[in-house]
Amino acid sequence: MLLTGMSGTGKSTVIAQLAARGYKTVDTDYDGWSEIVAVPANGGETGLGVGRDQLWREDRIAQLLATEDADVLFVSGCAPNQSKFYPQFDHIVLLSAPAAVMTERLVTRANNPYGKDADELRRVLALKQTVEPMLRRAAGLEIDTTVAPDQVVERILGLVSR
Repeated sequence: MLLTGMSGTGKSTVIAQLAARGYKTVDTDYDGWSEIVAVPANGGETGLGVGRDQLWREDRIAQLLATEDADVLFVSGCAPNQSKFYPQFDHIVLLSAPAAVMTERLVTRANNPYGKDADELRRVLALKQTVEPMLRRAAGLEIDTTVAPDQVVERILGLVSR
């Protein structure tokens, strides 16, 4: 299952709770699952500015998804090249939250500095307008993460148990 969404929607919190419950999880923001690469400047602004972006390492993701060593695998992240892997996921879940909630989470979170800078925050909120609709179209389920993280996790696990 892919858990995707914009920065500040709770992906890392949810994936950590799933891991704590014993599920196999991968947060693509860490441990070399993604890399920062040069992208054409005429492609517009990314979450990292102009001329660079964070992409999934396709070789590693392909190997991960080809390995069947767990009943359920939860992958969290959001990258421009993730759509290449959509056919390999049984479920795609969009985690979403209102801009004000995302802003509060980004400026107060302690586990990741991304989004604290005013320019980063501005880019996240701008990308919410352009990227999130594309994520919504790809997702089979959208979960508003303004509820308690345990409730989000229970909805996700309910989808897996069907």
